[in-house]
Amino acid sequence: MAIHPTAVVEPGALVDPTCEIGAFAFVGAHVKMGPGNVVSPHAVVTGRTTVGASNRFFSHCVIGGVPQDLKYRGEPTTLEIGDRNTFREFATVNLGTVGGGGVTRIGSGCLLMANSHIGHDSNVGDGAIIANSVAIAGHVLIEDHVHFGGLSASHQFCRIGRLAFVGGMTGVAMDIAPYCTVAGSRAELAGLNTIGMQRAGMNEEQIGRVKQAYKIVFRSNLGLAEAIAQLEAELAGHPETDHFIAFLKGSQRGITR
Repeated sequence: MAIHPTAVVEPGALVDPTCEIGAFAFVGAHVKMGPGNVVSPHAVVTGRTTVGASNRFFSHCVIGGVPQDLKYRGEPTTLEIGDRNTFREFATVNLGTVGGGGVTRIGSGCLLMANSHIGHDSNVGDGAIIANSVAIAGHVLIEDHVHFGGLSASHQFCRIGRLAFVGGMTGVAMDIAPYCTVAGSRAELAGLNTIGMQRAGMNEEQIGRVKQAYKIVFRSNLGLAEAIAQLEAELAGHPETDHFIAFLKGSQRGITR
């Protein structure tokens, strides 16, 4: 293990010997860190944080800090991080809270750019791209392969469906259906993320079914319950549309239109 002599790895930290810990970096006593991680100079990984393999923590990020929640009283809550994530300069990810389930989760293959923030009890899926200065509040669910443009933000308890795209400087206040693009100071539906679906390997038939589902829900003037019933009658039985239907049915805050 390459640990710079000025770094601090507190007693009790479990750090795989293949990790690199840079100058003036800090690894807390309750951290568990798997193989191949790189903690750059002045980066902080703290709290009851479990880290997978081959993550990169750039300078001045603070990962595993206490929640920004006035109800937090030092309870032993956690942060779980998967593999191959990148946390750029000044990115912050907080521990969970007892009231929110006690765990914040980051999947694998994510990129959190400079100054981005993931709040307590949020759950970020695989392959997320969170651009510069994005603010994700507490209790937010971000499914796989979601992109947030720079300076955008999400209200607490929102859900962002897989392969959704949030435009820059967009404020998310309601759920965003899978495969959709939103934009505007208050997020409004702007179409489908067709390029994202293609890059994810979805074929023409799958994308075609998503387009049909989109038209039924957002272009038919049906109420949501009626639209879901039509989706189930016409498009159920395919993974991409079954996920779309399940997401709509699970919404508590309402769907962005």
